[in-house]
Amino acid sequence: MTASIDDLSTERSTELLTGVLLGDNFRQEHGFWQRMISTEPFRRPGHRAPDERLRLAYERLRILNDCLDSGARLAADPRALAALHEWLGPVDPALTTVAGIHYNLFLGSLLDHEEGGRRDLSDFLRLRSIGTFLCTEVAHGNDAAAVETTAAYDRARDGFVLHTPHAGAQKFMPNTSPAGGPKTGLVAARLLVDGADHGVFLFLVPLTDAVRPLPGVRVRRLPARMGSPVDHCLTSFDQVFVGRDALLGGDHGRIGDDGGFSSAVGSRRRRLLASIGRVTSGKISMSACAVGSARATLAVAVRYGGHRYISGPRGSRQVPVMAHRSHHGPLARAMATVFAMSLLHRRALNRWEGRKDGSGPGREEAERLVAVAKGWISWQARSVIVECRERCGAQALLENNGMTELITGVEGVITAEGDNLAIHAKAAAEMLFATEPAAHGAPLGGEPGDLTDPGFLGRLLAVLEEIWFGRARERLGRAPHGDSLERWNIASGPALRGVEAHAHRQAAEAYADAVAGLPEGPARGRLVELQRLFALDRIARNSGDLLAAGYLTADQVNGLPDALEEVITVVAAHLPALADSFALPQELLADWPIAGADYVDAYDDPAGAWQLDGDRATTPGGR
Repeated sequence: MTASIDDLSTERSTELLTGVLLGDNFRQEHGFWQRMISTEPFRRPGHRAPDERLRLAYERLRILNDCLDSGARLAADPRALAALHEWLGPVDPALTTVAGIHYNLFLGSLLDHEEGGRRDLSDFLRLRSIGTFLCTEVAHGNDAAAVETTAAYDRARDGFVLHTPHAGAQKFMPNTSPAGGPKTGLVAARLLVDGADHGVFLFLVPLTDAVRPLPGVRVRRLPARMGSPVDHCLTSFDQVFVGRDALLGGDHGRIGDDGGFSSAVGSRRRRLLASIGRVTSGKISMSACAVGSARATLAVAVRYGGHRYISGPRGSRQVPVMAHRSHHGPLARAMATVFAMSLLHRRALNRWEGRKDGSGPGREEAERLVAVAKGWISWQARSVIVECRERCGAQALLENNGMTELITGVEGVITAEGDNLAIHAKAAAEMLFATEPAAHGAPLGGEPGDLTDPGFLGRLLAVLEEIWFGRARERLGRAPHGDSLERWNIASGPALRGVEAHAHRQAAEAYADAVAGLPEGPARGRLVELQRLFALDRIARNSGDLLAAGYLTADQVNGLPDALEEVITVVAAHLPALADSFALPQELLADWPIAGADYVDAYDDPAGAWQLDGDRATTPGGR
């Protein structure tokens, strides 16, 4: 009876922690995707060539679409889009890429700019044509406002002529080949009316049929990209005509019946931002993809560490490799980071949704948090995935064990929807030149705080943000006026550290909110331990700054290593249960051999000598 009660308590704790990671409504929000990746069409296939894997990604996209009650509803729901990426990311990065482009960037943009509901979306909802998004050019990536593809208004034909003026203006990296079926693109191009440049807008342009590009459209496959295969291409236009309704117009700009251009937005840059607003939802989806991939990799590493046995010291009995601090220590740190990533992702998603109904911060603040979260989360995912791969040794280098694809996949996430460094630099500039930030509570009130107090640790992380932005402002104040680039260069180093500290503070606050939302019990205790480990780890890396500023004493700095070791010991003891809270389907884990205790069976040889040993022993004269 006692064991049964213990089992129920463990199950309840796991469920509570799953709610922390996925949200209180996780069954409704995530259940569909959990069930989908458990079905046979989404099981990991055997070895396939890149073109076969690409074909499989598009086959799965059609299966996914057939399972939806409404592709338009998915495209209009940021939470559903994030959940798609969170669960499909670890299963098939190529599928995740093409699905994200189709539902978020393509369909979502069409829905956002739908005027009067007059556009027929049935071909895209039924995947008779797959949608793609053409913004980046060979010579223009993060500076999308400078794209050079043109869309000149032709009054005589009442439409637009798209043209690529030179090699640098070729659209770079969209999935525009006929692979998977006919493609239609949203093309970012400069709107020219009677020679006047009105800025960058999106235009709906048919690109290919099922076999080849359409007339005037040139598509060339790029060299193979590291990681999962997607049909990334160079795409250019030679005087391609589309009708007036191809323009995704709205208040930010439209062509009237008289052929004149009008806009309620005076800035060409703001017109661009209105046109490509779906990039923010894309950043949220990229964070979700990184979180899901890191969780899956960590779960596999924890399992493998528990059933990979090695010789004990001095020839004693074998022990699991997880018994060694050198092995479980990095995984404990990774667990605290993965929980922080998950919590920050959900915080950014909630803030972005809240700005629509006025219940959250303003749009600009919410958008900045989304950008900061995307950069920090995807960088942390890379570190976690690489650490987990290393902890699993040579076997994790094999494709069938799932990790190599996720290592390369997260590199794409780091670059997609804005390169991390570029979006963090933009956030740093905004925060640097904003009004002087308010203090988040002085951690010392006459007496030093306690390193076991999560509240004190959270305030230290807030102080670090202020320290780094304070240094950036001081450097900016000493910089000579007149050269804005030089002034930014002088301040950018500490300002970028300030953005990193801002991410740490936001994650720490999300931890505190999650702890407060749990009832007293084992689940809350586990989360507090992870909260402390996350904060102590970051504080230890910046202890000199906190000591110099008077927020830590010398004794506290000296005590940080022991405090970290103590909490690592506690967290490490619960790693398997914490990994269970990720709620990964058993079917998914079964597709990765090293996730199972019987992983050696995946390497068995039916013709091996050991298969014959039993028969030989019972055969007269056998050796």
